[in-house]
Amino acid sequence: MWKVTIKAAPPYDFDRVLERLSLDPLNKVDVHKRTVLVPLYSEKEEPFVAAVKAIGSKENPVFEISGEQDEQKERAIHELTRIFQWKNSLKTIQDHFLQTNLAPLFQEHEGTPLVLDFHPYACLMKCIIHQQLNLSFAYQLTTAFVQTFGFQVENVWFYPKPETVAKLNYEDLRALKFSMRKAEYVIDTSRLIAEGVLPIQAFHEWSDDDIMKKLVQVRGIGPWTVQNFLLFGLGRPNLFPAADIGLQNAIKHYFQLEKKPTKEEMENYSREWAPYLSYAAFYLWRSIEKRRGEAK
Repeated sequence: MWKVTIKAAPPYDFDRVLERLSLDPLNKVDVHKRTVLVPLYSEKEEPFVAAVKAIGSKENPVFEISGEQDEQKERAIHELTRIFQWKNSLKTIQDHFLQTNLAPLFQEHEGTPLVLDFHPYACLMKCIIHQQLNLSFAYQLTTAFVQTFGFQVENVWFYPKPETVAKLNYEDLRALKFSMRKAEYVIDTSRLIAEGVLPIQAFHEWSDDDIMKKLVQVRGIGPWTVQNFLLFGLGRPNLFPAADIGLQNAIKHYFQLEKKPTKEEMENYSREWAPYLSYAAFYLWRSIEKRRGEAK
């Protein structure tokens, strides 16, 4: 058993992180104990689980991370730092947005980090499954997919490996209420990854444009999916999925528009948000997630 303490630069609001992670039924989150169990892989692709517990505050963010085997410690520290973006300065981003038309939103959500999905492959599968679905049914499909073909370690769910999904038949996913097209997109994309045609593990070294050009060649993957993958899979800071309906609705509500904004209007509003467009998009999404939660 190992345990280490890590500090992040303030402000960093881990309670908001847990609140958002708890939206996904696959995540093992305890909001009251301020903990999340994270599925990880070693350098040798062996699965293990690391625990993250907040023991500080937004103004003094400190985390206790722990795991079972000592040889997993360095890998866990590296991956958790990447996933939870502990090295990114949210103060720099906050200061930038306080000079923009999103200042009230960034004051309300101060210190909310852009936390990544736990694995790039899981993120891409999640993006494909969530395409053009309401959030409730999207989570239902994703949960069925993972619990049918994935596996557990210490009661924590891992997405199936691409090699596992590559061997499935379309009817295997149709039985889970996938449409035929979505079943094809998930399995065919997984086959390309398993065959090495899509080198997803190397994408962290590629530019946004190169990843976009590569992925949109794949049937069933359009710009919206790639932008969300770049944002939540790789943590790229300057992405703005203008075609996203949720983002359009958030802008409509925030700026009190009578109807959803046009592409040109979104470009005009977002001009002063660069080079942190991803954070603008994320905080706008959070604003409507918060309203949904209050409505419930």
